[in-house]
Amino acid sequence: MEYKEDFLTYEDYIGLRESVGWINFSEEQTKKALQNSLYTVIAVCDNQTVGMGRLTGDGMYYLITDIIVCPAFQKRGIGSSILNMLLEYVEKETPVGGRSSIQLISEKGKETFYERAGFKRIPHEHCGCGMRKVVRR
Repeated sequence: MEYKEDFLTYEDYIGLRESVGWINFSEEQTKKALQNSLYTVIAVCDNQTVGMGRLTGDGMYYLITDIIVCPAFQKRGIGSSILNMLLEYVEKETPVGGRSSIQLISEKGKETFYERAGFKRIPHEHCGCGMRKVVRR
């Protein structure tokens, strides 16, 4: 398995989303979102992109927007390697004496994957429920 930083293409992104049954956004939105990503990672096996991770943020708050591994390649540590690379990026970007908050919305049933990396379920003693709103046009 080979991991590459900042090589995520539109075609790989939509293909990976489709592989796990996620609905894609419009081409215009997707291309803009990929351009505005802070950091992306892909996992490549035999010249095929089989996994990806994408990070957005402003230097204090980061959002892991997607981690996807093709179903045929799951349970091989690929997702964990991608997650670790995203976390290492934030660690490197956080200045000495600073702090950063990394947030995400877990796919239902995948919460323990993130808990193993130190994420906490919300709500907890310091945070209320995570919330979201979807806008359709």
